Amino acid sequence: MRSAVLRNAGQTRPYSVSVPLTLEEIPLPAPRTGEVQVKIERSSLCHSDLSVVDGSRIRPLPMALGHEAAGIVTEIGAEVTDVQVGDHVVLVFVPSCGMCRACVAGRPALCHKGADANTNGDLLHGDALLRGASGERINHHLGVSAFSEYVVVARESLVVIDKDVPFDVAAMFGCAALTGIGAVLNTAQVTEGQSVIVFGLGAVGLMAVMAAAQIPGTTVLAIDPLAEKKELGLRCGADYVTTPDNAAALVATHTDGGADVAVEAVGNARVMEASLGLLARGGALVSVGLPHPDQTITTQALQFAGTGKRLLGSYMGDSVPSRDIPLYLQMWRHGKLPVELLHTDTRPLTEINEALDSLADGKIVRRLFSAPQNQTISADEGATFD
Repeated sequence: MRSAVLRNAGQTRPYSVSVPLTLEEIPLPAPRTGEVQVKIERSSLCHSDLSVVDGSRIRPLPMALGHEAAGIVTEIGAEVTDVQVGDHVVLVFVPSCGMCRACVAGRPALCHKGADANTNGDLLHGDALLRGASGERINHHLGVSAFSEYVVVARESLVVIDKDVPFDVAAMFGCAALTGIGAVLNTAQVTEGQSVIVFGLGAVGLMAVMAAAQIPGTTVLAIDPLAEKKELGLRCGADYVTTPDNAAALVATHTDGGADVAVEAVGNARVMEASLGLLARGGALVSVGLPHPDQTITTQALQFAGTGKRLLGSYMGDSVPSRDIPLYLQMWRHGKLPVELLHTDTRPLTEINEALDSLADGKIVRRLFSAPQNQTISADEGATFD
């Protein structure tokens, strides 16, 4: 099978020139006990992929990248009884063991065993399966490695969906929807009549806007430095959209003493600090972005006990994928989550490096890829396709 492999992180931009990801022909593994093989129909480029490429998120290399995708089950391993060949599935980037402290507490997004497997480049039920042409280990990305023709994942890394859901839609529900919608509904638990400000109108931020807009009586403010994101933010349900330099004025005009909830979907410590300053008494900042590990925040400590403000981390939107993906797809069916608006286009996976540049520049929201069928590449030739 063909898979996009990252062998060296931190290469210089433009990535269309440095070519950090190369499509390589690697052996297709069979699923082991508790695992499932899936043919990828659509994969999607996310900032979490970019953060591995640029070195912000340290992962073991070489790694077959990609974590947001949808596909069709092609083979089932032993002891998998609730999935069938031919099922359509959404891939999920945190597999949950169901037995650790976090899983027992009803927070599978924080599964300890799943986190360890993801950190090490393994799968939930065993060591990495992928091998390069010379037999060397290739690590899995977040238990998925979606930029491939096929993947083998833990059963816990997928959710079966109805077959009439288009793959261009389904692919965005495994990461962007879980993270952005979950930040609003699960982590912040926004209620009727509250004001919500969302910083960063990428796919995750726009999903948060959509979710907040579905709660009766909310005032939804959206902030992004790119003025061209304004129309998209409004179409996704924001009441008002502006750039960061006008954020404070927008909050002063359209809230009663500050926002009740701020969703920081940028991944920047300075934006987190600014967000805290725009909260009302008792307000909550939900952090869903991924700042570089070297970034720190500095803020007045007294505001937490003195004004009741809260800083809430939200990993994968505190989601329960088996519960939330069907729920969010049902909301989509009823026109409440117009996720099609986030779909910039669908391209062949041969254009993955150019897409990294476009994502870094904010020119795309969600670029989806078709599986690399009928394309060949030599691992030694990098970017030569036919």
